[in-house]
Amino acid sequence: MRVSIEVNGKTVDGEVPDRTLLVHYLRDTAGLTGTNIGCDTTSCGACTVLLDGESVKSCTVLAAQADGHEVTTVEGLASGSGTEGLHPVQRAFREQHGLQCGFCTPGMMMATVSLLKENPKPTRDEARAALEGNLCRCTGYHNIVSAVIDASGQEVAQ
Repeated sequence: MRVSIEVNGKTVDGEVPDRTLLVHYLRDTAGLTGTNIGCDTTSCGACTVLLDGESVKSCTVLAAQADGHEVTTVEGLASGSGTEGLHPVQRAFREQHGLQCGFCTPGMMMATVSLLKENPKPTRDEARAALEGNLCRCTGYHNIVSAVIDASGQEVAQ
């Protein structure tokens, strides 16, 4: 099956088997490895991307379902090179130490972008609730939630 998806503003065309998951399309066809494969069961959220602006776990979407749609991955957030080009969410995760091993970070960032689109000034409890579909085995979530609050432009209470 031929699939054409706009990924991070660029059209990516590819011939893939009918059952190809979007996460595999992004990694194998588009060459974007920031979207991680953690569980293939929707449990961890490491594969979270934006599909037409909405947060989805790309291990639950077939590439064929995304044909003709827009996908944004963590690589598509930055507007340039260096720290000056970081998206506000990327900057906040960096400044608030919202990562350790980094495996969950791309999914956490994409879920955060989606959250802030819907709720620009979340409370810490709202941030925790919005990220509950994304698992982190390293951080304990405190700094991740602080990064969400920082990215929203609110004061981060220490």
